[in-house]
Amino acid sequence: MRITCPCCGERDYGEFSIYGDASRQRPHMDETDFETWYDYVFIRPNPKGRHQEFWQHIQGCRQWLVVDRDTVTHEVYGVALARDVVTLPDPPKGKKGGAK
Repeated sequence: MRITCPCCGERDYGEFSIYGDASRQRPHMDETDFETWYDYVFIRPNPKGRHQEFWQHIQGCRQWLVVDRDTVTHEVYGVALARDVVTLPDPPKGKKGGAK
């Protein structure tokens, strides 16, 4: 499998490490509901087909990437820098976000 790093160009997948599902949104740090955190940390879907995953280019630029690929055929549809794709969650209802 070949992955095209936005910074380094096309590379063999062996230069990268996979870190999991990029479609899941992390709960806000102010979230106190046990079930919300339990589900986020421990309950993982095992998708078949097209899926977005976090990868890191560990033997190159060390950038975090979001790779859109098929988990069956390993075809890569696209790659983007994670910082350009990932958004921060809204704070839980009734709580204000930000530093205190």
